[in-house]
Amino acid sequence: MERAIRELKLHGFIVNSHTNNEYLDDPKFWPIFEAAESLDRAIYLHPRSPSDGMAEPFRNYAMFGSIWGYAIEAGTHALRLILNGVFDRFPRLKIVLGHMGEAIPYWLWRIDFMHARRTKEGMTKKLQLTPSEYFRRNFAITTSGVESHDVLEYVVKVVGVDNVMWAIDYPYQPTAPAVAFMNSAPLSEPDKSKVSFQNAERIFHIA
Repeated sequence: MERAIRELKLHGFIVNSHTNNEYLDDPKFWPIFEAAESLDRAIYLHPRSPSDGMAEPFRNYAMFGSIWGYAIEAGTHALRLILNGVFDRFPRLKIVLGHMGEAIPYWLWRIDFMHARRTKEGMTKKLQLTPSEYFRRNFAITTSGVESHDVLEYVVKVVGVDNVMWAIDYPYQPTAPAVAFMNSAPLSEPDKSKVSFQNAERIFHIA
């Protein structure tokens, strides 16, 4: 990771979610987060098909892929990181999720509510912040593969315009509609500039 940033002059990292059905909330993987935080570089958590332990209901109707399974899998992975205290240990770590946040922005209120209840019941660990506070502090999301102005307005409102980046999801999404989507986005010009390129410049340290 140090070589990638310091010698190769790359701008971040990508992980294709679970490996051998294991997720990065396991502390044995935390040296990855320690390195990313020390280098001040984000990790893009890219979806995979659901791991073996959750895959069976997704095998029909092509649900294992981008229609549903990818978002459920990556969102689950991200929530595991939050709930196991990764961001208490690494408060400056930045994780990037595609596809408008892999559905997590729509669930933040309920996640906070139920986490507080389960913490009181001793079913999950107590954290320094609420899950939604970690999501707004430690995550950024991209628009990749979701070209909906309604969704864009929602996520900007919920997670903050500074945490949203435009992306195309090439080669799975055609380029021209993605460009038209961003050009016609119902955002102010300053906010459109943030989403279009300024946030990416800041988060990935692009000159």
